[in-house]
Amino acid sequence: QVLLVESGGGLVQAGGSLRLSCTASGRTFSDYFMGWFRQAPGKEREFVAAVNWSGGSTYYADSVKGRFTVSRDNAKNTAYLQMNSLKPEDTAIYYCAARSGGVGKYMYWGQGTQVTVSS
Repeated sequence: QVLLVESGGGLVQAGGSLRLSCTASGRTFSDYFMGWFRQAPGKEREFVAAVNWSGGSTYYADSVKGRFTVSRDNAKNTAYLQMNSLKPEDTAIYYCAARSGGVGKYMYWGQGTQVTVSS
């Protein structure tokens, strides 16, 4: 079992920045491929970004490329999502998730953190 706890959400003006953190406990963090997802009101949950076990490979949704940066610190059991140039359409609950393989379903999810971008 892996417990994931997100933090760092909040209210920010358009053009601003936030950094989300996802701290894991329960298993060896470096064994897990980490992803970030978001869900806006009335919309489906969508993929935002992911980082592989070592942090050497990252993946992004087209909507956030060039604005968001995903990373991890295995010594701190923490994944990060640095969000710059935020837009009102980035408003959502952001979730981190973990899976053991490079493909397949994410097995573990955090409780989410709210990000609100005002125009």
